[in-house]
Amino acid sequence: MANNFVFNDSLPVAPLKLAALESCRDFASKVNDHIVQFRRNDIEELTRRKADLRYRGYDVDSYLLDCQCPRFGTGEAKAVINESVRGTDIFVMVDVMNYSIPYSVCGYTNHMSPDDHYQDLKRIIGACSSTAHRINVIMPFLYESRQHKRTKRESLDCAMALEELVAMGVENIITFDAHDPRVQNAIPLYGFDNFLPTYQFVKTLFSHDTDTKIDKEHLMVISPDEGAMNRAVYLANNLGVDMGMFYKRRDYSKVVNGRNPIVAHEFLGSSVEGKTVLIIDDMISSGESMLDTCKELKERKAAKAIVCCTFGLFTNGLEKFDEYFEKGYLDYVITTNLNYRPKELLERKWYLEADMSKYTAAIINSLNHDRSIGATLSPTEKIQKLVKKRQQTL
Repeated sequence: MANNFVFNDSLPVAPLKLAALESCRDFASKVNDHIVQFRRNDIEELTRRKADLRYRGYDVDSYLLDCQCPRFGTGEAKAVINESVRGTDIFVMVDVMNYSIPYSVCGYTNHMSPDDHYQDLKRIIGACSSTAHRINVIMPFLYESRQHKRTKRESLDCAMALEELVAMGVENIITFDAHDPRVQNAIPLYGFDNFLPTYQFVKTLFSHDTDTKIDKEHLMVISPDEGAMNRAVYLANNLGVDMGMFYKRRDYSKVVNGRNPIVAHEFLGSSVEGKTVLIIDDMISSGESMLDTCKELKERKAAKAIVCCTFGLFTNGLEKFDEYFEKGYLDYVITTNLNYRPKELLERKWYLEADMSKYTAAIINSLNHDRSIGATLSPTEKIQKLVKKRQQTL
């Protein structure tokens, strides 16, 4: 077992509890199973050192907290915790992008929005903040993260949400691939950690594409816009390949659906002819920009167009992706399991999933022990080992 998963020389700061909201119960269950396995591997060594495991919460079969957020007929809700949380280290887990959960409002059926999930998160925090030793929030998709900076007269929702959470007693906020991690400047005295799934993308890619060569002649990393440049630079440097980027030429004389429409995608970089290209970004929302990028690359004679995005939201459905896959513009899409994915997506031939449950479990285990997460934050060494192993097999 890797050293950053198991700790032989320290005990947790307090008994661990995972307060998983309904929006991410399945993912939290996988995380819980990994933590149980980590600690069972550690129990023998800790017992040998005569450490008391019982009161520290090591000798348990599950760390999941019995909690729920029932609703009244008016649509109002409350948090209910069915067991004691006194002195515990609580990690509240929520997926604000899970639109599949219905609830009734005066006889009408609504589906939970990000705002509803955020309110439930606050309800759980409010129900346990008076007695818990520490409260941490695991929010893979950072709530309102696309509203991270103010332009003219508009709200700064993400910063306000972070300030509200720490005011309620949250000490650490853990998120993945934040749209702009600089939003943490809103809470400079509190913990805010932003993790990237780059290693999991590379691992999934290598497992599926067994014949792709990792060199400048056969592989290239593409940023679909200026915002994804840092992600693309990091991956390209670790793989030792070239990088290119597209920039969106917009019509600033018009505003459609709150934004300036894209006129064209312009490419900057070396030739992609005959190469496998990895297009990396934080999310697929409607997917229009990503699909346009794939089409542009295939028209430039790229051999494969592979999309790697942390969050696959697919707000406009999957039909356009099916169409581009059938036409050969798109080879496949890799996203994580950090947000809700409908059954229809999981059945698509062009879809691959990067499992983040073990990584999340390692993060929680490290924080519960109050140990450094520097190695977890930067998976550079693991990526380079994976690349080296791959190169030796080809």
